[in-house]
Amino acid sequence: VQLQASGGGLVQAGGSLRLSCAPSGRTFTSLIMGWFSQAPGKEREFVAAISWGGGNQYYAASVKGRFAISRDNAKNTVYLQMNSLKPEDTAVYYCAAASRSEYRYSSDYDFWGQGTQVTVSS
Repeated sequence: VQLQASGGGLVQAGGSLRLSCAPSGRTFTSLIMGWFSQAPGKEREFVAAISWGGGNQYYAASVKGRFAISRDNAKNTVYLQMNSLKPEDTAVYYCAAASRSEYRYSSDYDFWGQGTQVTVSS
């Protein structure tokens, strides 16, 4: 599976961005899709994940209520809507795909995208 993430950029605090991730190479609907962030000098952290049918979403405590993950299986795309952005959200954001039911750890994922930079200015 190849993952292509896009939608990052520079935004002021309080602003919004929508990230997109389009997998290719296998059946998209059989995968749990997740987003992780990695700030400079820090480890990659879980942000959000969504079940293959879209009925279950999972969030890190730091983004719950501000970010929303969704998927459109017809378009073979998963989204991360990021609202009320804070400077501490600044990081490279990676989308990932998992063929198992676990979702919270980077080791749960089989496939990774190249990352997209999100920078939030104060």
